[in-house]
Amino acid sequence: MKLLVINGPNLNMLGIREPDIYGKQNFKALEEYIRNSADELGHTVTLFQSNHEGEIVDIIQSAYGVFDGIVINPAAYTHTSVAILDALKAVGIPTVEVHLSDISTREAFRQHSYVSMVAKKTICGLGFEGYRRALEYFL
Repeated sequence: MKLLVINGPNLNMLGIREPDIYGKQNFKALEEYIRNSADELGHTVTLFQSNHEGEIVDIIQSAYGVFDGIVINPAAYTHTSVAILDALKAVGIPTVEVHLSDISTREAFRQHSYVSMVAKKTICGLGFEGYRRALEYFL
């Protein structure tokens, strides 16, 4: 399958930002992990990361008719972005939501996800492994 993997704001700071929550491996290691997992599972992946909500909406819209599935870690936009939710609803591409940490055990404001309203599955708290589980969903 042809999958689009989207990472939201501050994920490019992995290894630097709160390593006790998000781990000590950097973003390059995450991208390598995703690529290797996709290869092992027989998927083709395109990776995208942005700190800008509008760019994430644009990439979701451009995925229409191009990708079979979306794996998204909307990061902070999980809790705030109706625009990302609406874009995912508009394109109708099966979507799996991933979070490195378990958002259900974090601060109250992090426990609500707009993306989960459209996601076929939400995977939280498994670190990098969550991305592999999301890719496995599409088998």
